[in-house]
Amino acid sequence: MSLKRIFLAVAVFSLWMFAGVASAANYTLWVNGRGGGGVIGDYTSFTYWGPASTDAGINKKAVNWDGYNSIASQNGTIRDALDCFCTGSNWCYIATHSAGDLMMGYTLANYGGSTRVKKNAVANSSGQCGDADGTTQVGWNIKWVRAASGAAGGSELSDAGSWAVSEPLVQDLKTTTARAMYNHNDTHNVWFYMYAGAKGAWYSGILPGQDDSAVAYHSTGGVAGAAGQSLCNPADWFCNDLTLGTAANEGGSVKWGYHSVAFRDDAEAYNHYANSNWEGIVSVVRAAMVSNAL
Repeated sequence: MSLKRIFLAVAVFSLWMFAGVASAANYTLWVNGRGGGGVIGDYTSFTYWGPASTDAGINKKAVNWDGYNSIASQNGTIRDALDCFCTGSNWCYIATHSAGDLMMGYTLANYGGSTRVKKNAVANSSGQCGDADGTTQVGWNIKWVRAASGAAGGSELSDAGSWAVSEPLVQDLKTTTARAMYNHNDTHNVWFYMYAGAKGAWYSGILPGQDDSAVAYHSTGGVAGAAGQSLCNPADWFCNDLTLGTAANEGGSVKWGYHSVAFRDDAEAYNHYANSNWEGIVSVVRAAMVSNAL
């Protein structure tokens, strides 16, 4: 073969390889909690979180659900988003807030091992994407989940009826209900990194231990068990400590499998609420998504 033909073959192969690499992309998905607010199916609608112009991770997408109806009834919208952006050669970094943690845990436990058709990451108005090449895969390509004030363990505010008890989601957020809803240890090997706020409010006294005014450490720290328990910061002498990482907590309680406490609010500086401005404990997770989701 002539030198010219060899050069041409190498050039063509290089272009083919570049095209293959260029087609792969990483996405940052933001899954809202109770209350909703963003337009369902519109992955650019960040109303729940704050200004859409704010840096919130690579190729950020707002995965909106109504934040009112049950986890099971709303779960299809989450699966649509994961199919769109987390299949084929694409990978996802996922951030959740409050009940969004319950939603993601439910999704992975029940569908993380299901067969998914690879999608092209081009969504229609309903938030569904077209098929990429007709092939399938098992589960989704997820790097990890970062949970701001995760409510997968429920909240005593729901138990006590402090929130509107007519909301189907509030029924799901009762501590015993949320903890029995699915196998929290079954994440299909996806790590959940927990961010626990501790700036409580006067009305959150019914929440055991440290809390961010809506959810207590037993839930925001990913702690296992049939019901919530009292866990605090190390400075609180009369309460067992929530430990960082995957280690057992003071007193012996343990975290669910593939759950690790990445941030514990020792300074009691962060409350539960994003206030449509990336505030509260969400601000800590946003900073983590920007710096690590690359």
